[in-house]
Amino acid sequence: MAQTYQHYIDGEWVTGHGTETFESENPATGESLGEFQQGTPADVNDAVGVADEAYEEWRKRSRIDRAEYLWDVYHELRDRTEELGEIVTKECGKEISEGRADVVEAAHMVEWAAGDARHPSGETVPSEIAAKDAYMRRKPRGVTGCITPWNFPIAIPYWHMAVALVEGNTVVWKPAEQTPWCAQIVAEMFDDAGVPPGVFNMVQGFGDTGAAIVDDDRVPTVLFTGSAEVGHRIADAVGAESGKRAACEMGGKNAVVITEEADLDIAVHSAVMSSFKTTGQRCVSSERLIVHTDVYDEFKERFVDAASKVAVGDPLQEDTFMGPLIEAEHKAKVTEYRDLAREEGVDVLVDRTELDADEIPDGHEDGHWVGPFVYEADPDADLRCTQEEVFGPHVALLEYDGDIERAVEIQNDTDYGLAGAIVSEDYRQINYYRDHAELGLAYGNLPCIGAEVQLPFGGVKKSGNGYPSAREIIEAVTDRTAWTLNNSKEIQMAQGLSADIITDG
Repeated sequence: MAQTYQHYIDGEWVTGHGTETFESENPATGESLGEFQQGTPADVNDAVGVADEAYEEWRKRSRIDRAEYLWDVYHELRDRTEELGEIVTKECGKEISEGRADVVEAAHMVEWAAGDARHPSGETVPSEIAAKDAYMRRKPRGVTGCITPWNFPIAIPYWHMAVALVEGNTVVWKPAEQTPWCAQIVAEMFDDAGVPPGVFNMVQGFGDTGAAIVDDDRVPTVLFTGSAEVGHRIADAVGAESGKRAACEMGGKNAVVITEEADLDIAVHSAVMSSFKTTGQRCVSSERLIVHTDVYDEFKERFVDAASKVAVGDPLQEDTFMGPLIEAEHKAKVTEYRDLAREEGVDVLVDRTELDADEIPDGHEDGHWVGPFVYEADPDADLRCTQEEVFGPHVALLEYDGDIERAVEIQNDTDYGLAGAIVSEDYRQINYYRDHAELGLAYGNLPCIGAEVQLPFGGVKKSGNGYPSAREIIEAVTDRTAWTLNNSKEIQMAQGLSADIITDG
């Protein structure tokens, strides 16, 4: 607490215009992890200004030259994986293997983005006219505003920023206020790599800071990962302005479909991973399990047994499966949804929402602890608890009878469309699900978590309007120009259009 961490603007650590500070808290213990400057719209204005000024020089560099800075970041991520994984776990509460995986995922994303700099960019397209060359070229869009969540505090910032920077954009980043320590380290890595002043900028803070980035006319592109509520406000604001673009990846009410042809060992394993990893605080976590009546009783017995015993504890210990929720406000929300489900008349199977004192690790009494909540519900009932995203270990078992078409109908009966999985040994069922499930991310005989960075990550319907990761992020941070070049001394037109100039007399 001796140091108050600052913003990073124009290659310098700065206090900024505000006088307010905020603290980061360890969600497992309640302990303070550091004090941070709270950004203001004036700080965003400064950051956007220098990013705008730095853009022309940055875009003049080759993609390969720009990527060289990221290789330094990659090696630092690799060299510090254990250290940084522990910091991730301390600040956002994920159990330690997930903390390390967050850092490894960040390294993979940086590696992909930097390596892509030497791959072909653009496309050559055949022309009807032999003397013409037709191709597509990409150009950066300018200042990219990045707004990232707390649950992947190192990986997701690099999803956004690594590709944006390699493609020639400059960045103004507003990290989640729950994980400013992780954000501080990300900024330090860019500083260590010697990224030119103004190319990368970070302003810590709250919603007004993010809103200032979105509203700035000098920011043509906004990349957002977070809640549907905030993402839709961003998409609406940006969509109302010509020339601006938002790629938003939001939440889901995700499901795992378990058919009568499922291997139940895989089904139970996949369901437990999908529902309880990260304490259900992934945008791709499963809050619905759609189970065929022929295997329902056995699956229910095995899943309930696992949910009743899943290890909740100190996230720094290797024998913990579930750590705490991120903050007290979120625990209150998860508890409210437990109460709502009971009010809506569901059949409760497991309720560990309020853990017994002996289940909470010694010295962690001030943490935000919660265990699994599992219930049965009618898939045709109009229930808020089975339709609204909880973002916690809150899971509905939905029994269905009939064929795969019925299962997919239930799967699609939600406003969301982010992730899902099917467990079946029948490839026809899997293929039907593949073709008809309304999803951006789908898995077969796997949990519906665990995306790899080389694949697009995003959803459909209420879950998103873009893919702010991997190859698809290039679409968000660049503009395409379709070029046609004539190599002849004569002009010939496609589609048989006459090129003759006809005059009178």
